[in-house]
Order: sequence, then structure tokens, then C-alpha cells
Amino acid sequence: MHPPEDWKRAYLPLVPILALGYYLAFIPHAGYPYAVHVDEWVHLYNAEAMLSAGSTTFTSFLDGERVLGLSSNLEAGFHLFIGIFQRISGLDWMTIFRYFPGVIFMVTVLSVFALARREGYGWQAALFTCLIPTTAGILGPGFLVPVSLGLLFIPLLLFLAFNFRSVASYLGIFIFTSFLLSIHAPTAVVIATILIPFILLGVKGDFRHSALVTFAVAIPFLVPFPWIYRLLLPTAIELLRPVPPRDWIEIPRVLFTYGIIGVALALLGVFLLAIRGGRQNLSLALALLFLTVMLAAFYTLHHGIPIMYDRGLQYMMLLVSIVAGAGLSGLAGLKLPAKLNRIPPKLFSQTGKALCLIVIVVMLVIAIPQRQNTNYYQMIDREDYLAFTWVRDNLGDSYPRAVLDPWKATAFAAITQKAIYTRIHAYPGPEDKEVYEFLEKGSEDTGFLRQNDIGIVYSRSPVTNPDLEEVRKFVYVMR
Repeated sequence: MHPPEDWKRAYLPLVPILALGYYLAFIPHAGYPYAVHVDEWVHLYNAEAMLSAGSTTFTSFLDGERVLGLSSNLEAGFHLFIGIFQRISGLDWMTIFRYFPGVIFMVTVLSVFALARREGYGWQAALFTCLIPTTAGILGPGFLVPVSLGLLFIPLLLFLAFNFRSVASYLGIFIFTSFLLSIHAPTAVVIATILIPFILLGVKGDFRHSALVTFAVAIPFLVPFPWIYRLLLPTAIELLRPVPPRDWIEIPRVLFTYGIIGVALALLGVFLLAIRGGRQNLSLALALLFLTVMLAAFYTLHHGIPIMYDRGLQYMMLLVSIVAGAGLSGLAGLKLPAKLNRIPPKLFSQTGKALCLIVIVVMLVIAIPQRQNTNYYQMIDREDYLAFTWVRDNLGDSYPRAVLDPWKATAFAAITQKAIYTRIHAYPGPEDKEVYEFLEKGSEDTGFLRQNDIGIVYSRSPVTNPDLEEVRKFVYVMR
């Protein structure tokens, strides 16, 4: 029995779109079998440390000796989630960090399709969602980080709020919001922000639904109220504190990376949604405009909470993608003026679709090579990985702390779960420069090692210190 033709028309374009989404998200890991971004290594470390401690409170040795708990580790839910998944699946961590960003992004694209399909532009919105870029500065769907998992829940929450009015739907909104708060609080804040236009537009004609959606989103924020209350004053102060310009993040440059065609169609989509009217259409258009203005104000005035704006571009581009889908759908319905009667009727009726096809081809011809040519740093190589896993498997608690190239130190700590003297997360500090000088001089300063309780030296430079014994290639321990 063959599915109906309408089913084919609606769903078959989704197959290559999902494949495209996976491929574009996989590019940062193509040809490189390890975690890429420094944040990925940090999350791996925290997930392993949490599971080893058997508690959401554990001691982190990434930056000194810090005790992290639910009030200080705002991404604890993400660490617990990926940690339990790794234990249950038995998959190697590097396999998870290499392949699962693409899987998560495919589900995100599918969720966007489900949200927009009821309005007639499902596959169009899904296609543009595939174009959300991944960069070292703003992260993105190519990395296994909380913001990438959080993106998945934005279209799901909007889908529930827009289309259902049952107890189950409100419970779903509550559960998704609670999960977002546990894995990435900024995403939960953004979804509340995005829903504001929808809630306000329904106050007059659909007050009950607006109120219940508000409660479903607000209650997860209020449950840990004593803890949140303690953060109110510091957060308010941070909102007023000037923030240094984010030189690596500029809205025009990010939108250019996303694609000028997509941005232009998003502008068209805002216009079409406003003309079409309706609560859902207006809500999407207003949410995009509000979020864009908010981000533009931050990058212009340089005040606010940095994490909201560093990651906010991902949310903005997700909304741009959804609205651009409406723009592309509107372009497909374009017809030439009737006075051009010399054009054959068949061609006359297909003008919009032909133009739509041209736009898609041009867009992909530009976007795919651009994504392929994006540069991503790689923190370690195969030699490093083999050495780090050897340390993990062969050097016990007698050697709890190591010194090595600070740029590789985060990956070392994540793999071995050992303490490190210092590491580079964004920029080198004084201690990092001290370590580079130590390694360049043959690791000769035994006093430095004893003073800082360092038992392991990993160096790919010549080591001339007689107090160090080479136990494996590039791995030295104190005698």
C-alpha cells in the first residue's frame, strides 16, 4: 500500500534535509576523532567527576580545587544526562562527542519541521535550520554542549504552546522547562522570553491558555526560589555592569556566516507573517524582532549578562530559520502579473517555485563550502590521546597532579581525571606562561615541581631533569 501523494509531498523533502543537517553538524569532527572545543572537554570532565563522586556535588580540579554543586554548576543536569547516557550505552566518550552532535541536531531540525508544518512551511523552515553555523566563538550544533541540546527544546515548547490545550501539554511544557533549567538556564530564560508575545496576544481572547502556559513556564523558576532569590541582587548588579566588547562576536558577521539569503528571506517572512496575521504568526515575528533588538542593544551598549548574549545568537538564528521558512514558502507562491500574457500558462504558474528552487541551489552552493572551510582548532592529536589514556590506566592516586602544555591540559584532565597545575580556557595567563618557560627549559626546575605537588610531567620537548623518570614516551614522573 503506497502512502498518499500529499504525504510524500510533505515528508519526502525532509529526508535529504535531515541528512544535510547531520552532515553540516558533523563537519567540525570530520577527520578528527576527539572532542574539538575546549567546552566539550570541560563538560566531559564534569560528567566523569560527577559520576565518580556519585553526587551532583563534587570537587573539580580544573581551576584549582573547587567544590561544585547545584548552586555553582548551572549545567549539572547536562553533565548528569550525558554521563548516565555514556554509562548505559557503554559507548566511548570520543564516539559520543564526535557523532552525537549531529544526531541531536537532526532531532532539532525535525522539531522545527513539526512546528512549522501546520502553517505550511515545515520543510522550508527545517532547511534553513540546517544552516545555523558552528564556530569557536558562539558554539553551535556541531559541538556537544548545553546550548546545542537546549536548541532542541525551543521548537518543541513552541509546538506544545501553539497547538495544544490539554493537561498533558501543560505538563510537557513544565517538564521541558525544568529540564532546560537543569542543563542550561539561559535557554530556559530565552524560551520564556520568546513566549511573551504569544502569551500577551492571548490575554484578551484566550486568557485561560495564556495563564496556564505562563504557570507551566514560571513554576520551574519558582520551585528553587530561595536559591534564585540569593542570585537576584548579583544578577541585577551584573546587568548594570559594563561588559568589554565581544570582539569575536558581531551580529552582522554572524548573520553573514549564517547566509545573506536566509536573512533576506527572514525579513520577507516577518512581513508575510504580519500580513497573514493570527496569534502564532505574529508571535514568531515579534519574538524574532524582540530578541534581535535585545542582542543589538547589548552589542551596542555593552551592558548585560555575557552568557545570554554569547549564546543568544544561536537562539536568534533558530528563529531566523523558522521565519525564513515562511519567507521561502511565500516566495514559492509568487506569480507574475496577469498582463504578461505572452508567457505560457504552465511557466506562468510555476514562476515562484522555479525562483524558490534557484534560491535553494544558490544558498547551498554558497553555504556548504563555507561550512567546510571553517577553521576549528584541535587541542590534542593521536599521540597526546594515547599518552593521556595510558596515564589514566597506569598511574594511580600516587601521582594526583600533572603539568603539561596548558592548551592540552583541559583534555588531559578530562581523560585522566587528574588535577592539573594550570590550563588555558580562552587566553593564556601568567601561570600558563610560567609553564611554557618551564617546559622549554627541559623541565629542570625540581623546586617548582615539589612546591606545587606535581608528580607527572607530560612534555614533547626534551626533558633534562634527573629527578624525572620517563615511564612512557613523553610521560615523566618524579622519582
